[in-house]
Amino acid sequence: MPSSVDHVVIGGGPAGSMLSTRLAAAGCQVVLLEKQREPHHKVCGEFLSAEAIGYLERTGVDPVALGAHPIQSVRLHASRKSVQAALPFAAVALSRRILDEALLRQAELTGCEVRRGVFVEKLHRQGDNFSIQLRGGETIRTKNVFLATGKHDVAEHPRGKGSHRNLIGFKMHCQLTPEGNNAVRHSMELFLFPGGYGGLSLIENNTANLCFVIHRSSVRAIGNWSELLSTICADVPTMREILRDSTQRWPKPLAISPIPYGCFADVANGIWPIGDQAAVIPSFTGDGMSIALHSAGLAAEMYLAGRTPDEYLARLRGHLRSGMRFASTFSRIMVTSAGRTLAPYCLSLAPGMMGWIAARTRIPDRVLNATYIPVGHSPIPAA
Repeated sequence: MPSSVDHVVIGGGPAGSMLSTRLAAAGCQVVLLEKQREPHHKVCGEFLSAEAIGYLERTGVDPVALGAHPIQSVRLHASRKSVQAALPFAAVALSRRILDEALLRQAELTGCEVRRGVFVEKLHRQGDNFSIQLRGGETIRTKNVFLATGKHDVAEHPRGKGSHRNLIGFKMHCQLTPEGNNAVRHSMELFLFPGGYGGLSLIENNTANLCFVIHRSSVRAIGNWSELLSTICADVPTMREILRDSTQRWPKPLAISPIPYGCFADVANGIWPIGDQAAVIPSFTGDGMSIALHSAGLAAEMYLAGRTPDEYLARLRGHLRSGMRFASTFSRIMVTSAGRTLAPYCLSLAPGMMGWIAARTRIPDRVLNATYIPVGHSPIPAA
């Protein structure tokens, strides 16, 4: 016989866990379904901006206490040119494996039932309710579904393709030499190379997270992981020096494709899409985590205020539209030869441009400050 619950959250990443925590704290019956049984890594730049840190702290998770590495500046490398600028906000870097587990624990402590090793095969609407079919035959019925499966879609509920879709993402954790650690300490290293761009920073325990995206055609032309990395290092000598004599932590990199950069969820169909299921911003700007957490906070508040999924999506689009459009255009430029040539030159002439870029892509303070409304207070405003 199928079980029945009031609220089901599909996906145990930051957005799903944060929303579950918020709903459970408000007294809702919440079940979170996570397909992975154990803590695991994900393809992610693992960069947490000031906005993301604020959301996490409000949810009861302190990234610094978890070992996050502080990031104070950004260095951009293209060919043999490099330029450095101070970040206009506080930031840290923390592995998704550590962060996701901390958020799942917080959801459980708040009263959410977390079920791990559960794979959703089908999600159907039946009148005013939903039927969720799990691998193994179990069926769950619920009135409210919050979809937080990241860049992986649930069958029969695909998102749009996005405006910049032809990239493949790779990620590897590395142990740098002492010289390499000192070179990148407290800095986010951004690098541009033919067909792609990426970042490297220290996370907890002096581990370095190397993450980049590259044109699918470039992957086909270059070949395997070792050749990809050698090609990047040959084009960006600074990265070659940073990675010299480093040790890769995994036998092979994590990879993801396609990445629907620029994608917005269009129609809710009664489902609350959050995180990357709602909007996918190009990774170059470092806003992905803050947007995922913002969407979760906004969805929780609008649901508790009696609003609909379509109203939530309209509000979220209003918050993100301008920044997403700018970031998608910027991402496309950064993978061109002209972008690689002009970016370090422009930033060397105007270091303040980094702050301007950050301001163009980040969620406005007035929006952030209005997202968290205590339960029992006035509903959030209509605009």
